[in-house]
Amino acid sequence: MRVISGKLKGRVINFIRNSRTRPLKDSVKENIFNILNHSNLFNVKMKNSKVLDLYSGIGSFGIECISRGANNVTFVENDITATKILNQNLISLSISNKSKIFTNSIELILKENINERYDIFFLDPPFSNNNFFHNLKTIKEKKIYNKNHVVVIHREDNSLDNLDNILNILDIKKYGRSKIIFGIFF
Repeated sequence: MRVISGKLKGRVINFIRNSRTRPLKDSVKENIFNILNHSNLFNVKMKNSKVLDLYSGIGSFGIECISRGANNVTFVENDITATKILNQNLISLSISNKSKIFTNSIELILKENINERYDIFFLDPPFSNNNFFHNLKTIKEKKIYNKNHVVVIHREDNSLDNLDNILNILDIKKYGRSKIIFGIFF
């Protein structure tokens, strides 16, 4: 796995080879960044942004954000093996100064440790996990988002995700088995 674009383009990202994790495909990731950079649906720029990467795994999305000019990324992941690899990736890419890693229950981290405001939220929960609804509600209640922000959620194509009471859905894109939801808090 490699960084697709930006100042770290072509650099290797280590990842986990097991059945519990599924790295975001490069083609899907590239499409997400094209929409983030070129859509008129929201007013968020990657350059100098603050990113909250929930269910971050080995950090491929957040690392790509840093490569493309994000000011900093907060990674939240409860799998210890994934966070060890994430930390190794940040060190080997010399970008650990632009990031924070929290390893624990995402719900607990959001309630107790996250108090700053973010521009970009990325959620990539396991497809069978619906706790992300509660995570979004917590973010909304704590108002840890800037006026101009975007929420990007990676889900299984056939998942039934009713987000109407939490987000204003701006766009939904499908790529094979992946569904990418773009929205903002209202």
